[in-house]
Amino acid sequence: MTAETGPAGGKVVVGAFLLAGQFPGVGHGDTLRTAVAYAQAAERAGFDGVWLAEHHFVTYGTCPSALAMAGFILGGTSRLRVGTAAANLSVRHPVALAEEAALLDAVSGGRFDLGVARGGPWADLEVFGTGLDRYAPDAFAEAVDLLLATFTGAGTVCGDGPRFRFRDVPVVPRPERALPVWIAATSPSTVDLAAARGLPLLLGMHDTDAGKTDVIRRHAQAGGAHGSAHVSAHLAYVADSTERAEGVLRATLPGWLARAGEHVRIDGTTLTRNVADYVEHLLAVHPVGPPGRCVQRLAGTLAGTGARRLLLMVEAGGTPERTIRNIERLGAEVLPALRTA
Repeated sequence: MTAETGPAGGKVVVGAFLLAGQFPGVGHGDTLRTAVAYAQAAERAGFDGVWLAEHHFVTYGTCPSALAMAGFILGGTSRLRVGTAAANLSVRHPVALAEEAALLDAVSGGRFDLGVARGGPWADLEVFGTGLDRYAPDAFAEAVDLLLATFTGAGTVCGDGPRFRFRDVPVVPRPERALPVWIAATSPSTVDLAAARGLPLLLGMHDTDAGKTDVIRRHAQAGGAHGSAHVSAHLAYVADSTERAEGVLRATLPGWLARAGEHVRIDGTTLTRNVADYVEHLLAVHPVGPPGRCVQRLAGTLAGTGARRLLLMVEAGGTPERTIRNIERLGAEVLPALRTA
């Protein structure tokens, strides 16, 4: 892991989090095209980067390949860093993923960041032929180790584990640096894995600051370093008042969040969640409202967790006009205050 993973001198790094979620009445193609427009707006607004989600077979997120989308956005921007939050390693060969990540990093001049996830026990495992065995914690650990070996080895890589066995082969393109890697962690075993490999965490929107602090503490107690490099994700929406912001999101979020129920587990069951309760949870814990309130909440996250990387989910307004305006206001009225706090 290189020093590039952690912000130098305690600098606060802020990225936009794009799920390319399909809102009611919007087609798949329009959803993906507007996500690209949001990334370009984030660059203009002064965000340090964007991170892209990856989902299969659900319209909660219409992007099936965070790396493919990252390549397109990198080609259409000049300064923005682009990361994956996160590429699902349970349905990808780790060496193929490493090759593609090295390609994107090379052609973008080092602007690519890789986040990987174990994913869920979804039908993806069946469709892509990896099977439920690849979802096991030890299988994820083996895949992570092979990914890192491809990045940091002496120009070759071989597989000698129970799931990946192959002869020594050259790594092409050979990474021009040790690419930073983040692990999306929602379980203690994944936190411990990240700590053991010295990798920072991607912390999701579902958790509170207190919950994230506990996860980071576990990571540190398990031997993990790079405390400031952890990435904390937040729903973020700016309006002139808290009441106005919450009113917009109470109208837009339920129809979108309900689409998470399209996830089908490999055993045929579906994901269930009380959407109304989840909306209220998100409004209670995230930066939603006037700029000062957003700054206060995010500054509290920085102080409480020690993380110096924030990831702001900006699409909750539900329309391109509201989302672009949200990105612009975050860039003009929230980010500068965070960076000088």
